[in-house]
Amino acid sequence: MLELKDIHKYYNPGTVNEMCLFHGFNLSIEEGEFVSVIGSNGSGKTSMLNIICGSIPVEAGQIFMNGSDITKEKEYKRNRRIGRVYQNPAMGTCPSMTILENMALADNKGKVYGFGRGTNKARISYYKELLSQLGLGLEDKLDIKVGALSGGQRQAMALLMSTMTPIEFLILDEHTAALDPKTAELIMELTDKIVKEKKLTTIMVTHNLRYAVEYGDRLLMMHQGEAVLDLKGEEKKAMSVDEILKQFNEISIECGN
Repeated sequence: MLELKDIHKYYNPGTVNEMCLFHGFNLSIEEGEFVSVIGSNGSGKTSMLNIICGSIPVEAGQIFMNGSDITKEKEYKRNRRIGRVYQNPAMGTCPSMTILENMALADNKGKVYGFGRGTNKARISYYKELLSQLGLGLEDKLDIKVGALSGGQRQAMALLMSTMTPIEFLILDEHTAALDPKTAELIMELTDKIVKEKKLTTIMVTHNLRYAVEYGDRLLMMHQGEAVLDLKGEEKKAMSVDEILKQFNEISIECGN
């Protein structure tokens, strides 16, 4: 379970540009939930992910992960329990390294590095097996540098690499936004497959309302640092894209947008 309790977050504190994004924000996510998060720009979606991952600190409040208080825990330590895929495919892989080297790097996440070889030949067949599941032919291109791959291929690799080691949470930060429609569909299908197979607790921020409605078992709509809509189970299943869009527009109009 993930809990955000009474979270306060300010940007530019003590200046004329001070802004309070979260003021007493609370959120609980049950183990195994797949939560889709939507909202306008500046609503707090990505800031919430950054707070969970430890990329930015909070001024007040607590963050609990499966009962442990991780509020003061460093980002690199949280990364052992969290897998994250970013909007930019370049952020989840190392372009100057080969596919094999990238897979080996992900395989050793959280482990202590010594002076041994960077890649373990005994694991190559395992990497090929994982890559073959993507259906992109990458298992036959292990010696190619990742920088030579397409954005979709890199994002598929980033998703695979982020879930290679045992993790408790998967964070998806608009991970299909930079992709063409066909590739985005492929990545979403792959995402759903991995989440279900590994039973991962997942938070997916997206601007694609159809993805938010079709995927996951819970839907949050953020606005000005608050969750203004929270749908689960049958309520979410009964929600259509048109209804979500209508509510989204109504909130925007009420706030003068």
